Amino acid sequence: MKSIARLLLVLGMSYTAMAQDAPKNIFEEEEAMESRNLPEIVIKKAGDDFSVYLPEYESKDQKIKNLQDAFIAYDLGKDYEGYENYLVTMKIKDGSLVATYNEKGKLTRVVEKYDNVKLPMSVIYGVYKEFPGWQIVNDKYLYAQEDGDIVKKQYNLKLKKDKETKRIVVNSKGQLLKG
Repeated sequence: MKSIARLLLVLGMSYTAMAQDAPKNIFEEEEAMESRNLPEIVIKKAGDDFSVYLPEYESKDQKIKNLQDAFIAYDLGKDYEGYENYLVTMKIKDGSLVATYNEKGKLTRVVEKYDNVKLPMSVIYGVYKEFPGWQIVNDKYLYAQEDGDIVKKQYNLKLKKDKETKRIVVNSKGQLLKG
């Protein structure tokens, strides 16, 4: 009787083991994976609060990335103590980044302004679609955030066609805001 029970137990276990599918190797399937750039978020502790900085990630211009990296690496230390507001200004040849900290050392506002930047394709495409025959002759990029929220992100462009000039403002998607 014991041998019959053991035989049934072994057969029952073997059937359940054989019923399971073989493990799949997820690396064998060749599906195209989508790659997206996500915004970097830099958070620094300021007393009991946190400072949030969202660097511009759509721009392909290296001078913007270098200035933002320098700002991220900047250590405020105890310089802000004793002041109601503390202003940090970083400048390069064609741009500047100005940051304001409060009395606790929390980042409250960042304003970035750059001249003659490398425009994203969405901006170029949007402008040439809206204004065929016009050329972009001058551009300025303005980016502002307050308490970690993006307040302004726009391109001020100067267009030229023959002897006529026009000034417009577009967002980062190339949509006309003003002009």
